[in-house]
Parts: sequence; C-alpha cells; structure tokens
Amino acid sequence: MQNQRRSVLKKMIAAVAGITGINAVAKAAGIPETTVKGNVIYEQDVPLFSSFKVHGNMVFIAGIGAHVEGDIKSHTEIVLKEMEVQLKKAGSSMEKVLKVSVFLHDLNDYKGMNEVYKGRFGSNPPVRTTVAVYGGVPGNSLVEMDCIAAL
Repeated sequence: MQNQRRSVLKKMIAAVAGITGINAVAKAAGIPETTVKGNVIYEQDVPLFSSFKVHGNMVFIAGIGAHVEGDIKSHTEIVLKEMEVQLKKAGSSMEKVLKVSVFLHDLNDYKGMNEVYKGRFGSNPPVRTTVAVYGGVPGNSLVEMDCIAAL
C-alpha cells in the first residue's frame, strides 16, 4: 500500500514538474520525465492528465504548484503566473475565473498567500476555497491552485 502511494506521489511530482518545465528535478529524483504536448501532460508517451480542459463555455485548469526553492509569496506568484498562462492558452483570462481552490502546505502561510493573491483577478474576484492539506502539497510546493473559468 505504501509503495502504491509513493508511486502515485512520484507520478504527481513528475507531472507537475513537466508542466512547470522542471524535468531536471524529476530526473534527479529518479522519476520518469514528463512532456507537454498541447495541453496534455505525458509520462513516457502515456497521457497522464490535461493541464486544462474546455467544455462548452467553461475552462477547467488543473492544479498548479511551484516546485522550486522559495517562500509562500514566491510560490504563490509562480502559481498565479502559470495559471494565467494556462487560461490564455485555453482562450480565457484571470478576469473570467469563477472559482479557485487553494491548497496550502501550511495554514500559517494563509496571510502571505493572500498578499500575493489579492487583486490578481480584477475587480470582481472569483469565489475561493482555501484548505491546508494534511501531509503537504505534492512535490514540495507550498501552495497549489486550480480554477474554473468562463470563456
């Protein structure tokens, strides 16, 4: 059972590393490299998940983490910038985000995350859920976010 959890965790780390262009981290950790083709994340040429999906007039952005050294503010900045990139690829924008889910490694980072988050979605911010994740966010990120947006 523990090996299965480790395997899933390694795949998640590799997938997120592939999204953010940090395959070197995955390789150094002995995790199979991932590649991005369009909006689909691949692990050794097998689809793992999509970085975004468009359905009707809705855009669903997969969880984005920051897998580099830094504090909660730098991680939040990286995540929000990557979210904006993914939204633009999907044909949307930060101003059209309807819902954000925020997963914190440590609830004590709530204030710092909010300082960077505030004002990033225009004058009519999305609804948001913020939770601290038991066991931490995969891949040593201090924060992970996903969102739902309109086209």
